[in-house]
Amino acid sequence: MASKAYDAGVKEYRDMYWTPDYVPLDTDLLACFKCTGQPGVPREEVAAAVAAESSTGTWSTVWSELLTDLEYYKGRAYRIEDVPGDSESFYAFIAYPIDLFEEGSVVNVLTSLVGNVFGFKALKHLRLEDIRFPIAYIKTCGGPPAGISLERDRLGKYGRPMLGATIKPKLGLSAKNYGRAVYECLRGGLDMTKDDENVNSQPFMRWRDRFEFVGEAIQKAQQETGERKGHYLNVTAATPEEMYKRAEFAKEVGSPIMMHDFLTGGFTANTGLANWCRENGMLLHIHRAMHAVIDRHPKHGIHFRVLAKCLRLSGGDHLHTGTVVGKLEGDRQSTLGFVDQLRESFVPEDRSRGVFFDQDWGSMPGVFAVASGGIHVWHMPALVTIFGDDSMLQFGGGTQGHPWGNAAGAAANRVALEASVKARNEGREIEKEARDILTEAAKNSPELAIAMETWKEIKFEFETVDKLDVG
Repeated sequence: MASKAYDAGVKEYRDMYWTPDYVPLDTDLLACFKCTGQPGVPREEVAAAVAAESSTGTWSTVWSELLTDLEYYKGRAYRIEDVPGDSESFYAFIAYPIDLFEEGSVVNVLTSLVGNVFGFKALKHLRLEDIRFPIAYIKTCGGPPAGISLERDRLGKYGRPMLGATIKPKLGLSAKNYGRAVYECLRGGLDMTKDDENVNSQPFMRWRDRFEFVGEAIQKAQQETGERKGHYLNVTAATPEEMYKRAEFAKEVGSPIMMHDFLTGGFTANTGLANWCRENGMLLHIHRAMHAVIDRHPKHGIHFRVLAKCLRLSGGDHLHTGTVVGKLEGDRQSTLGFVDQLRESFVPEDRSRGVFFDQDWGSMPGVFAVASGGIHVWHMPALVTIFGDDSMLQFGGGTQGHPWGNAAGAAANRVALEASVKARNEGREIEKEARDILTEAAKNSPELAIAMETWKEIKFEFETVDKLDVG
């Protein structure tokens, strides 16, 4: 065995971490970064710096390198590609040996890959575009507490998207009036209602009071409609201990599902809550509050497809994905790309959808894609087309803004949904025929007719900020 030599000093990162001949192993975690280096810094050096600083490296050669096998443990920048339409930036592909990461810890993966390198001076901009998790790592993660198939069995809902609403106004209602709003939505035809992301335990509506009135609303609506109902009770709290206290009470009042803000609450809290839900037979809805702070800039941060993958591993049965057609940012093809990552067992590389790697999910259960944000009945055919059956379509103002109240708004949405699904099942192109489909359905539903008249001119046609990098 050859002896190791120690040469103190500073050497270029690419001398060790740029390995263009490396063939990634099936067990490697692969990452694609969009890099924009400082002027004069070679691409290979920038890519190697990212690989080094996100794995084993530091700015200076250190003596303790002699005490380990860096050739085994180091990250490797193995490929560089041009970014279509961007002469300033490039893609750097990096392979990390699986032993760099604690099993089942999304926290550790993100701490390694994006925890420090984003502050590196050699970079003007850096964005984590995609990750390929090896199946060996996926098998160490708990994933969704229930998953799509089990959730449908528990709720007895098949063959269509589920229908929901976020209770509005977000803040200011008393607990009793909040419960009434929930009841009106559920009796009108919705499957679920939900707390908004910032509804926790404010002075005007303490969490325990809200949970009790919502539980009463669920039971009453179920008795009247004969359908299983639920409400996403937001258990996000200042401490894990308080979160679990709220989770226990959510189960006690009879809701089949609860909610967590996974980015503001943190992945550690999320994984713990997912494990609790799995053990207690509860479903877990995930709100993505704060995501756009991280993912919206096209050259900085973490793309939402990565956050979606991490959530599937961390644990959640639902995840907000935007709507494409509503008020929130969302390129259609990019959205379809990360929706696939939530639900499919295998997703092939597809640059037209922003998917940089084949991703094998094995037997990990799927996550419902939740479309929410600025949608109304006119959007229904498009939403059914874009998101398919394994989705939750949530209309907040598009339910409760109905001139006749929450129950009428819910009824309008339910009729529009079932008409769209029926037309789709008949082979019709429902996006193109949306007006005809909804107009025909409205003949037997005055609630839908009024909803169509109310929101006929409401559109959110703004240019997408975060576009796919396609030539």
